[in-house]
Amino acid sequence: MHIQEIIAGILSRMDVKNQVRDETLRRSRELIRSCGLTTRAIHRHEMDTATELLRTAREQARAMTEPLRDHPDLYYMGYTTDALKEWVEAEILYAIITGASLPTPEDMDVPDRVYLGGLAEAATELRRHILDLLRRQELERAEYLLNWMDDIYDALILVDYPDAITGGLRRSVDILRGVLERTRGDVTLTWQHDRLARALREAERRWESGG
Repeated sequence: MHIQEIIAGILSRMDVKNQVRDETLRRSRELIRSCGLTTRAIHRHEMDTATELLRTAREQARAMTEPLRDHPDLYYMGYTTDALKEWVEAEILYAIITGASLPTPEDMDVPDRVYLGGLAEAATELRRHILDLLRRQELERAEYLLNWMDDIYDALILVDYPDAITGGLRRSVDILRGVLERTRGDVTLTWQHDRLARALREAERRWESGG
């Protein structure tokens, strides 16, 4: 075959790949945006909105990854895996808050390393929800979510593999550890204040009743 024909074939294939790449970039941005809006709705306790946004995110994830079956190199590009990680984070956060079963990597059809990164970020994101619960004096619910953070951290520290395999999970777990300790301190302090306030109210009630 003549060299010009060879190059023409290469250029044709690269043109297709470039179009797929551009479309994947666009769809990854849309997916990240939907996942961000889902997380915001969850923190605002707007669960109907979060449910609809997450349904949209699932459709966007499928639309983004389906064309990549013939382009595995593009599937593992940073913009693709970052978007999928955001989706995993939103799905896991939603499941924890609503009490649903956690989706698995197989359920979502995502690589293990992407799933682990999303799991770590979902646990970290729980802090924001817990702080809101503490402001509302929903202490038992806050402690329930703190236990989730604990369980996820305890599970993730067992993943002891090089960053090349886990996608830099170690750094995410280190961040989670710091967030977990601060959150545990906040929950403990709020419980102590609550007990003190109840003790003072009880003492005041007894004093007023002459007991």
